[in-house]
Amino acid sequence: MTERDDVSMTERALVERVIGVGDPLTVGRFRFRFATRQWEWSDEVARMHGYPAGTMPTTEMLLSHKHPDDRDRVAAMITSVEDSGAFSSHHRIVDTRGRVRDVLVVSEPLADVDGTVIGTEGYYIDLSDTAAEYRREALDSTLPGLLEARVVIEQAKGALMLAYGVSADQAFRVLRWRSQETNVKLRAIAERVVAELPTVATDEVRLRTRLDHVLLTAHEGIRADPVG
Repeated sequence: MTERDDVSMTERALVERVIGVGDPLTVGRFRFRFATRQWEWSDEVARMHGYPAGTMPTTEMLLSHKHPDDRDRVAAMITSVEDSGAFSSHHRIVDTRGRVRDVLVVSEPLADVDGTVIGTEGYYIDLSDTAAEYRREALDSTLPGLLEARVVIEQAKGALMLAYGVSADQAFRVLRWRSQETNVKLRAIAERVVAELPTVATDEVRLRTRLDHVLLTAHEGIRADPVG
């Protein structure tokens, strides 16, 4: 085994120590079709809201689970979706048992074979973490050298923090999710995000919409390699 392999394994072990082996992000897909005004969600998103697999969502149902302090803002965003607008949000939901979850929603236009936009689709990412304080402390104490050597990841984290209003460890978890989802190195995902930042508009809505696109397509054209 080479010295580079040793370093790679060490980095991976440190990251796994911080994030928690066997503790993956809960991620689910959703879709909304303009013509039928119908939502679809995966079983993971249903469970985030406290429903069994196979439950069909509606706009009213989704809004009923938004945290009272976030409901008006998210309602306006959902209305924009139904009017063919963009939708991206970091907010809280309250499941059927009254538990509060911190979620990030990122989306992309849904197009038919002719390229006509017929809806929107994307992901719900559950950022709730009962061990967040421990992991934040571990990041501060265990990985400063590693993260300083990986400036591009810090820059990408900063972009996500600004656009979505998430914490540093939550932003890192989102980057890690895309790395695992696409089987592309974490650093490569971060590099693509940072490289695209000059093309991102400063307007908040356009910023989130453009960053959603960058995040969801950052793996394209990059050789698959899941090692961070």
